[in-house]
Amino acid sequence: MNLLRHGIAPKMKPLSPRRSAIVSALDIGTSKIACLIARLKPAPAQDVLPRRTHSIEVLGIGHTRAAGIKNGVVANIAEAETAIRNAVAAAERMAGVELESVVVSVSAGRPSSELFSATVHAAGPTVTDSDIERVLSAGSRHSLRERRAVLHSLPIGYALDDTRGVRDPRGMLGQRLGVDMHVVTVDTAVVRNLMLCIERCHLSIEAMVSTSYVAGLSVLSDDEADLGSAVVDMGAGTTTLSVFSGGHFVHADGFALGGRHVTMDLARGLNARVSEAERLKTLHGSVLSGGSDEHDMITLASGADDEPAHSVSRAAIVNIVRPRAEEILEMVRDRLGNSPFAAEPRGRVVLTGGASQLNGLPDLAGRILGRQVRIGRPLGLSGLPDAAKGPAFAVAAGLTVYPQTAHLEHFEPQRGRIAATGSDTYFARVGRWLRESF
Repeated sequence: MNLLRHGIAPKMKPLSPRRSAIVSALDIGTSKIACLIARLKPAPAQDVLPRRTHSIEVLGIGHTRAAGIKNGVVANIAEAETAIRNAVAAAERMAGVELESVVVSVSAGRPSSELFSATVHAAGPTVTDSDIERVLSAGSRHSLRERRAVLHSLPIGYALDDTRGVRDPRGMLGQRLGVDMHVVTVDTAVVRNLMLCIERCHLSIEAMVSTSYVAGLSVLSDDEADLGSAVVDMGAGTTTLSVFSGGHFVHADGFALGGRHVTMDLARGLNARVSEAERLKTLHGSVLSGGSDEHDMITLASGADDEPAHSVSRAAIVNIVRPRAEEILEMVRDRLGNSPFAAEPRGRVVLTGGASQLNGLPDLAGRILGRQVRIGRPLGLSGLPDAAKGPAFAVAAGLTVYPQTAHLEHFEPQRGRIAATGSDTYFARVGRWLRESF
């Protein structure tokens, strides 16, 4: 956890476009923990998803019910550690490998976006890598905040003298080099405890990334990212959103409401066990009402052992589920209205996450958001089991895509930094954890 003393979450080493690699993804959510192991192989240029440099073959997958996690935050470190170990062990058995390091998603911690601009004078007549490094460093220097950890620091556009919108200024003539940078931060305490929990599982962390960002990497086509799209990841305890424009990740936000709150509403409203309410939501949850809903009865086990089962109408379920779904979508609408997405009148919204699977949710979202809405599913992965091809696994799949974009990240190298590449030994990791924690 040494990096967080400088306010920077772990960053992974850029992946060479000419080398294969084994990538391990760990998606820690409120309702489930998923581990995905994939082999990335260099791939030739293609018409579909042309920005991806590697093909992705899933070797192993493990997922289990989350424990010790509340709204994306570690609430009981012992329970969370056990759940993580179980998911990782299942993926290791399926893939036939032993993991040393993982790429981890972060959904909590009040994600926030800021845009920074910086300008430097070029050292020579043409722009060099050194000039770009200096202007990126100048832009990043202002991004550090007390009690906030930097997850992403991404250049989204360069300016050369009076010309803006330059994608790559290397080798171009100019005197003044400017950059616009998108920086995503979260609460440091959330990241620290998540790191501690993973390190207790004897795993090092290659990178920590925003859930909404990797969900977008997983489900968006390149055209959608270029033309402007918003990805809304609706998890059990949190809803996070990202905005893509011009092919860049330009905004992130989130709040602590999700599918778990729908479950609790059903449990309270129908006097049912939480497990029974979850089953009811999964099998019969809907935000759409029909003419026969009042007469369509569903058997429901009671909340107490000595009470008999009773029946509820489908209309009663809709009347509980719909208001909470509307509340979540209205908050999404307000957050998107304060983001660059408001300037994309034709931009579409893509829903991911387990809570997005409520029946009729895309139609309701389209009415509330005033946009085209679709359900997003992982794109471009082979070997993914049928059960993991839905929106609930978009983040886990996106974590295996992220290494192909890691070279876009900028961060200040710190003296004494220990890279989490997975090459250090178990005893070295334990020793480092003891030194940094006590």
